[in-house]
Amino acid sequence: MEPAEEPDAGNHTLLTDFVLSGLSSRPELRHLLFFTICLVYSMTLVGNLLICMATVHPTLHTPMYFFLRVLSFLDISTASVVVPKMLVNLLSEDSSISYPGCVTQLYCVVFLAATEWYLLAAMAYDRFVAVCSPLRYAAIMNTRLCLSLVLLSCCSGNVVSVVQTAWVFTLSFCGPRRINYFFCDIPPLITLSCADTSLYEKQIISATALVILAPFCLIVLSYACIVSSILKISSAESRHKTFSTCSSHLAVVTLYCASGTLIYLQPKSSHSQDTKKILALVYTTVIPTLNPLIYSLRNKEVKEVLIRVM
Repeated sequence: MEPAEEPDAGNHTLLTDFVLSGLSSRPELRHLLFFTICLVYSMTLVGNLLICMATVHPTLHTPMYFFLRVLSFLDISTASVVVPKMLVNLLSEDSSISYPGCVTQLYCVVFLAATEWYLLAAMAYDRFVAVCSPLRYAAIMNTRLCLSLVLLSCCSGNVVSVVQTAWVFTLSFCGPRRINYFFCDIPPLITLSCADTSLYEKQIISATALVILAPFCLIVLSYACIVSSILKISSAESRHKTFSTCSSHLAVVTLYCASGTLIYLQPKSSHSQDTKKILALVYTTVIPTLNPLIYSLRNKEVKEVLIRVM
């Protein structure tokens, strides 16, 4: 992919970089935002690293904790793709990002987000088998199937990311090079294009349906079967324990679905750009911080191992 050309007073020059406007245009908020985001990022790293360390423990060698370890790794990666550059820009007068850097960042963000969605669907299937077929759980959710589901999630995420990134950067960027965002993402990039993007907007809605809504429907179907099976359990204590295990995963899915659909289902929606920035900040920074808290605080086994690790 070659950098698009940008007209400049009759001369065509290569567009070699973009300028990220950041979270806020108010300079007095820069230091406050820097320390707040730095704190949240530190919590993301520490929390998810602890989850990765805890789920390696012999007592947690089950498919559920294997998927949780992969999820924590994806959360660390997602935050690390976006936050360090954002922190540098908050303290620097130069908030530019090179053309190749923007391409790379967009690819990584889409790849990690799509992979995470497919992984959440795999985790829902794991809970479905555990609740609805407990006697066959070990035979069905074997090591080979778990690795295959993770690999399939990564391959699917890669295909989605390659297609979306290639499509975005085949557009002609002939307007201003300032991106009204804090990282390179699809909605703010297509607003810079001088070409007709109506076809692309329809395509991105289809891609969003494929990446978010299709896994979400599978997750809802899995949980409908799970709830039906739980209601048949006679012991109230067993019902509560099963609901508690599944509710952690469902809470994460709800957070991702709400923020992701509002950002990508309407690339040029009536929502203000500041609203989309907040949603994107939640999606890339806040949720990765909440995941360890959701899973550890609601899971007795993880809490016990975390105490030993710490």
